[in-house]
Amino acid sequence: MTIINESFTVHTKGNTDIIDLTPQIRNVVYNHALQNAVIYVYAQGSTVSISNLEFEPGLLVDLPEVMERIVPSDREYHHDEMWHDGNGYSHLRATIVGNSTHIPLIDGVLQLGQWQQVILIDFDNKARARKVHVQILY
Repeated sequence: MTIINESFTVHTKGNTDIIDLTPQIRNVVYNHALQNAVIYVYAQGSTVSISNLEFEPGLLVDLPEVMERIVPSDREYHHDEMWHDGNGYSHLRATIVGNSTHIPLIDGVLQLGQWQQVILIDFDNKARARKVHVQILY
């Protein structure tokens, strides 16, 4: 098995900023002209997530609203007592969603559904530069 490691940086606004990573991932993967592989996408950090979503205006509003109901940003968390940075909710949200996804590459094509994109969600309470790793196993 061969492993290729690539990475890129995404600048976010924080506060549940949702960014479509699909174009960057396609560029990384298709530059290698492979036929069959497993693509692993991972975001480095404890307040950021990687997931799959239809990147459309309604869901870009729905997802932050749902996360606010599940893990409200306006309450005190034990993390905040320790670090006084007010982002305890960010850590919890990122843990719920997770920080990686896998995509099969079959016959040279990423196997994403017609309405499926790979997204980065920055839950932190400030703008950040986020490092995204793309690992290709073939």
